[in-house]
Amino acid sequence: MSASPTLLLFVYCFAIAGFSLVGGLLPNWVQMTHTRTQLVMSFVSGLMLGVAFYHLLPHSVALAGGVGAVDIAVWWLMVGLIAMFLLLRMFHFHQHDFSSEEDRHHEHHGHGGNPGAHSYSWLGIALGLALHTLIDGVALGAVLQGDNAQHSGVGLLGLGVFLAILLHKPLDAMSITAIMQAGGWSRGARATTNLVFALMCPLGAILFFFGVDLVTDERNHVVAIALAFSAGAFVCIALSDLLPEVHFHSHDRAKLTLAFLLGIALAYGIGSVEPAGFHLSTH
Repeated sequence: MSASPTLLLFVYCFAIAGFSLVGGLLPNWVQMTHTRTQLVMSFVSGLMLGVAFYHLLPHSVALAGGVGAVDIAVWWLMVGLIAMFLLLRMFHFHQHDFSSEEDRHHEHHGHGGNPGAHSYSWLGIALGLALHTLIDGVALGAVLQGDNAQHSGVGLLGLGVFLAILLHKPLDAMSITAIMQAGGWSRGARATTNLVFALMCPLGAILFFFGVDLVTDERNHVVAIALAFSAGAFVCIALSDLLPEVHFHSHDRAKLTLAFLLGIALAYGIGSVEPAGFHLSTH
């Protein structure tokens, strides 16, 4: 498979923006049940973890090259994980449960409810998610730049990152618009916010993809750092979705576990079609 990384960038950005827009509109059309939401979250969490460990981290090591490449990659993975953790702590934005109270009758411990307008400001959640989705955009731009730098398998590695972002954005967009709807905001205000949010990930991807070329001497090093940082952010987001369900919910364990493992399997399957020795090449 071979394609221009610039073309792939714009194709991916268009698809992500479209999926995000649709996700933000879903509260107007359908009522997501708790089980359906958790199945999607489990699958996407598995996919994000697989992409982080099978794609982003090895690719970062390959691009960094030389002595200490693994140490550099792991260091920046931890920085990315901690940065995303602090964002979560600051803005409390990663709430994905759009089901009704009746659908959540089995829930206890006060976890997992739809965070209504009385609990969280939609503006704070939107700001936190905007920063999160900009980091997703950096991940997409970095992985396509990494493919371009290595001159091999263009688009194959980017496909895994693209799918992880594509499938996660609708949940994020639904978080914002559902809370705005609960707070009584007009359809026009929700639509405008949804559109702005949908453009944030493409903005991050385009800015990084074209901006990194300004760093002429250390370009590969900067891309390697961005990939490792993004891997840490992906791990934090995936676990923030998974761990509350593991701790507080005993229902549907088999289905949720299977969905999680399928997500990991998809990430691994995408990696298996990359060119032989792809993660070992440094130029």
